Amino acid sequence: MKWWSGLSAMFTLELSKRTEETGESQTQALTRLEVFEKSHKVRSARRIFGGRIIMALRVIRTVIPSGANGLRSVNIVHKASIHSSPVRSLRYGWWAYALGERTTPRLNRLSKIFSVEGNLASGKGALAQKLAEKLGMLYMPEPDTFYLDKMTGEKQPLPLDYNGMCSLEKFYTDPKAADGNSYRLQHWMYIMRLLQYSDAIEHMLTTGQGVILERSPFSDMVFVEAMFKQGYIRKECVDHYEEIKHISICEFLPPHLVIYIDQPAEEVQKKLRQSSKSFVHNTPLAYLKSIEDSYKKSYLPTVSESSELLAYDVTQAQDIEKVAEDIEYLSFEKGPWVEQDDVTYHHMRELVEDKNRVATLAHIPKFLPEITIGAHDYNDKYYAYRSLPGKRYAPGYNVDIGDKNVLFK
Repeated sequence: MKWWSGLSAMFTLELSKRTEETGESQTQALTRLEVFEKSHKVRSARRIFGGRIIMALRVIRTVIPSGANGLRSVNIVHKASIHSSPVRSLRYGWWAYALGERTTPRLNRLSKIFSVEGNLASGKGALAQKLAEKLGMLYMPEPDTFYLDKMTGEKQPLPLDYNGMCSLEKFYTDPKAADGNSYRLQHWMYIMRLLQYSDAIEHMLTTGQGVILERSPFSDMVFVEAMFKQGYIRKECVDHYEEIKHISICEFLPPHLVIYIDQPAEEVQKKLRQSSKSFVHNTPLAYLKSIEDSYKKSYLPTVSESSELLAYDVTQAQDIEKVAEDIEYLSFEKGPWVEQDDVTYHHMRELVEDKNRVATLAHIPKFLPEITIGAHDYNDKYYAYRSLPGKRYAPGYNVDIGDKNVLFK
C-alpha cells in the first residue's frame, strides 16, 4: 500500500497547488487535473511513437474552444445562459435531450446546408452572399489558414507556428517548396473546412436557419488531385489525405445542395492576374485546368448521387432571382438528410458542438515529413504558445490581459 499512499500524497499536493494558483474550488481543480492527466497521457504516447508527433493536428487541442465558445466566433449570436463564466458555459447535451429538447420542430424548408463550388475567382463568394440575403440564410465565407484565430476571437492573427505552419502566399510563389509547405497547407485547410462545416451544421440544428458555404470538406479533394497532377505533392501525401478523409468525412452528411459555377480556366487566369493579391498573378494555367477537371470528372458526378446539384456559367450565376427560383423547384428528397430524425440529430449535435472531437477525427499516428516535427521542437512551440498574452490559463483567468475577479470565478 506504500505506492498508493505516495501517489495519493502527490495528487493532494498538486490539487492544493492548483487551488492556490487559480482560486478554483477543489471540484473545479479536480476536473482540470483529470483533463490534464488525459492530455498528458496522449502527449506522452505520441512522443513515444517514433519520437515524433503530428504538429498541425496537436496544436489544435491547445487553441480550439469547445461547444458554444467555438461557435460564438463565427458571427452567431448566443443568448445569455444561467452560468456565464468561462468555466461553466452551458451547451446542448444528453440532459437537454432527455428533458425534451428536440431539433425537428425548428426546422423548415430552408433549414439546409448549401455549398457554392467553382474554380478560383469564379464568383462563388458574391453568389453565396447575395443568395443568403435573398433566402434569409446565414452566409459563411470560405475559411482561410487563420480560421482558428477567428474561432478563438484573437484580436490579431497569431504566428504561422500556431496556424498550421503553412503559408498560402508561399504556395502560389513556390508550390514545389522542399519544406513540404504545399501539403501542409492542404492538410491544414481540410481541418479548417471540417471545423467550419461543423459550425454550419451546429448553427442550422440549433437555430433552424440554413447556411450557405463557399466550398466544403467534401469538395476539398479537388485541390489534392490538382496538386498531385502538377507534381506539387508526393503520392504518400495523397495516400495520407485519403486515409484521414475516409475516417473523418463519414461522420458528416453532405450538403443538401451544391451550386457549381462553371468558368473556363483561361478566364480564371485572367481574373487572377487582375487580383489585388499579387502572389496569385502567376498561377499556372495547368493547375487551374486540373482543378476544373477534378470538379467535373470526380466531385460533381459523385456528389450528385446524394445532393441536389445546380450548375451555372458566370453570367447565369449573377441572376440571383433565377437561382432562387430554381432552388424553389427542388424537392430535396434524396440523400441521407431525408432519413434523419430527432435521435440522429441529437447525436449529430453532440458531435459538431465538440470542436476538439471534430479536429481529432483527422488524427492518425502516421509519420509524414511534410506535417511532422520532432518532440523537442513541439515542446518548444507548445511553451512558446503558452507564454503568449492570455494563453497561460483558461479564458477568463489571465490577469496579464486584464481578466478580473479571477479568484471568484
